[in-house]
Amino acid sequence: MKKRLLLLLAGLGIVLTLAACGTKSQEDVTKDLSKKVEEAESYKAKAKMTLQMGTDPQTYDIEVWHKDPSYYRVNLVNAQKEQSQMILRNEEGVFVLTPALNKSFKFQSEWPENSSQAYLYESLVKDILEDQEAKFTAKEDQYVFETKTRYQNSQMLPTQEITLKKSDLSPVSVKVMDTEGNALVTVDFTEVKFNEKLDQSDFDMQKNMTRAQLNTVPVLAENESDEFSVMYPEYELPGVELQETAVDTEDGKRVILTYKGEKSYTLIQEKAVAMETSSMATSVSGEPVDLGFTIGAMTDNTISWTYQGVEYMLASNDLTEEEMLSVAQSVQGDVVK
Repeated sequence: MKKRLLLLLAGLGIVLTLAACGTKSQEDVTKDLSKKVEEAESYKAKAKMTLQMGTDPQTYDIEVWHKDPSYYRVNLVNAQKEQSQMILRNEEGVFVLTPALNKSFKFQSEWPENSSQAYLYESLVKDILEDQEAKFTAKEDQYVFETKTRYQNSQMLPTQEITLKKSDLSPVSVKVMDTEGNALVTVDFTEVKFNEKLDQSDFDMQKNMTRAQLNTVPVLAENESDEFSVMYPEYELPGVELQETAVDTEDGKRVILTYKGEKSYTLIQEKAVAMETSSMATSVSGEPVDLGFTIGAMTDNTISWTYQGVEYMLASNDLTEEEMLSVAQSVQGDVVK
């Protein structure tokens, strides 16, 4: 009986030892992630991104191509509102393309290294590696990290939950949360393939613009009218009052919303004008900024963007960078006029 018990314990000891060896620590996983990023020469990924920042959730289909070290192609499509944009990075710089308007903006920017990007794998790994206080949970077939973010408005979106597959450390989902733990941005990855064949020509600006336009309905062809619905920021700043002005221009109506107070700012809206086919990319002195529903251009005191055939420009000398982003991100709800 005693011998049988010792054999049983010995057997349990072997089982326990094997189980312990199969359980990786947070340090082990982070080392594996660092190695994975270093060894991956390229990848292709598909995902769905859902935003909860406006009155109604918005869903985008995202396709990402990345070739080491710094070639990127991110295609974002809102199927419901037929809004399509593309972010490209190649040896010439960073480009933001709006195919329906034949518009392209060129940035001399460090994107995507200068901010968190919920749909870029190496950005997620960087967030994990740089956060010394990251929380780690090992599940049956997944690893879950909760980390700080590096967004421009990280005060509003301070944390994120990153879920990875145990088998190959590929991303499963990302939830970007506000200060109360509500997920305002959710990215669900449907496909991730590492070391896919990609050439430098796959990241050419003109080639991608032409390809995207073949699958895009021109915004202005749908609605030739100069009229458009005026949008108002849902983000409220205390002690700020609205004054509104409509101005006729050669191309139609321009609406100027002026908010007066200690935190004054101006929001200009007018119908977008499609560029000629032969137009070159417009150089912008600023940074591409992800507003969630679209990609904009941010300088020291302005943010400009195009959405559903309307051009917007937000300008202020009083708002902080975080406040500027918060106001711009909230200009997407229903008309409250």
